[in-house]
Amino acid sequence: MLTLLLLLATARAPQAPAPTELYRFVLIQAAPGKLLNLIDLYKGRLPVIAAGGDEAPFIVRHSQGDRWDLLVIYPSGSFTSYYSAERTARREAAARASGVSNEAFAGQFYDLVGWHEDVYVEGPPLAEFRSYVKDAGLVHLEMFQALAGKRAALIEERKMEGAFNVARGRPGALLFTHEQGAAWDVITLDGYRNWRHYAESETIPPELSDAAAKKAGFANTDAIAPYMRSLIALHHDTIGTPVR
Repeated sequence: MLTLLLLLATARAPQAPAPTELYRFVLIQAAPGKLLNLIDLYKGRLPVIAAGGDEAPFIVRHSQGDRWDLLVIYPSGSFTSYYSAERTARREAAARASGVSNEAFAGQFYDLVGWHEDVYVEGPPLAEFRSYVKDAGLVHLEMFQALAGKRAALIEERKMEGAFNVARGRPGALLFTHEQGAAWDVITLDGYRNWRHYAESETIPPELSDAAAKKAGFANTDAIAPYMRSLIALHHDTIGTPVR
């Protein structure tokens, strides 16, 4: 009897929340004619970021979609760790040693930028993120503002759509949720090997997609987009390529 009670207690115990990582997304529209200079500026700063003890950013260059030219994703651990006195001091020391302080780098950045916005989001553990984007040659970013009262439902819908894609042999998506900054409630990132891989969804038989949709909790494939749109106030898509 004691063993049975212990098993029941274990089965009913709430699961610990999945670990997350803080990420800073910086969306940037370059000043006219300055995109390549901006890319070079970021590439040149990577050794300084590493010397400062921070994770290297993942950078995406726009190909189709929204207004931004570059998306820079900074894995940041947590607010507490990233902005700790120790890490801030190390970051500043690395910048000084490079000959370009963080203030000077910011000045160079603003000389090349016409528009930008920042948003801090919670996302997957860093190892999962790195593994997912490691071989990606193309990424699809979807950014959402939820209708009032629909944020939780939108997050769940994004998870369902990820499960739908996995069930039909497509990549799942990384999910990021708003913490601070710009007004995006949810961001998803889908990674593909290349454009051909991205387009392979057109070759999936409709009956397989419908079965995957039902397994994920949708009525059928055609019901996915209308349901998602019933939850959102704004939705931006962008396809881009990683800057290596």
